[in-house]
Amino acid sequence: MKRFIYLFIASFALGFTGCDKVYNPYPEKTGSGEIDWSLYPNGDSVHYAQNYWPSFTANTNINRNVLIEDFTGHKCVFCPAAAAYAEQLEEDNPGRVFVSTVHTSPNGLGDFQEVDAMQPHDFTCAEGLSIGTYFGEDWAGSPFQGNPFGTISRVDHGNGYPVTPILDWTNSTNLMIAANDLKVNIQSDANYFSSTRGLFVHAEVDVLDQTLYDNHENLYIVVQLHEDSIVQPQKIVGNATDYNYVHRDVLRATIDGRAFGRQLDDAHEQSAKFYYDYSYTLPDQYDASNMHLLIYVRDETTEEVYQVIKQKLQ
Repeated sequence: MKRFIYLFIASFALGFTGCDKVYNPYPEKTGSGEIDWSLYPNGDSVHYAQNYWPSFTANTNINRNVLIEDFTGHKCVFCPAAAAYAEQLEEDNPGRVFVSTVHTSPNGLGDFQEVDAMQPHDFTCAEGLSIGTYFGEDWAGSPFQGNPFGTISRVDHGNGYPVTPILDWTNSTNLMIAANDLKVNIQSDANYFSSTRGLFVHAEVDVLDQTLYDNHENLYIVVQLHEDSIVQPQKIVGNATDYNYVHRDVLRATIDGRAFGRQLDDAHEQSAKFYYDYSYTLPDQYDASNMHLLIYVRDETTEEVYQVIKQKLQ
């Protein structure tokens, strides 16, 4: 039986246990360091645990969701069409399809992502640029050679690579929705405190597929921060500029700074499930009511994303 490195606090005995619940004990440390309890305005860690720490019930979800990654740029005249494709797929499959708009080129920061006096808003983030580079110039033979391009849950849909052109997005998404091959379940909870701009996120990962569970060291959990929408200039066909263009689902960061996530390791396993906890300071330029998280589990070997869920901050 695997050993658990969590510390139990006696004050948690206030009804957190039960035959239909999984008890996620408060960890002394999480991720690369301790949770920043200064972001919690109402007391210390014990107080937070008593009032906000989740006790996840059984995850009854039966659906595999789809992650669409749209590799884009605000100076790419053909990128708005790709964004419209992705948005339509999300609207056609509510709660099953989620879009991550990643401003990146195959070499990270390209001409389409650069800022200037006419288009000064920077949509890029370090994690997004890393993702673009990884699936572009770092992946031998990758067809991702320019924007727009993307992935559908990073699955190879017939071209030998985890990336695909926009004309394949609809068919690939529909095939995944129809197959509904659920191998991993995720549920999450988030608490945001406006006075400190502190965000606390808790996630449970349940690896349903036995083969994946036996090799869970190949799996990684990723927690991305996205901006719901923002009005900023966008180049459009004809080399004109739409100054009222609505950019949606813009990747702004991962909340632990890891573009490719945190390994599902034995230290975070309990009762055949994995638990991860995060704290994060929301940057001042973002409105919490206009932000959400995408939480997904990826395979380090194949890059397939086995499940993705959306978590609002407020």
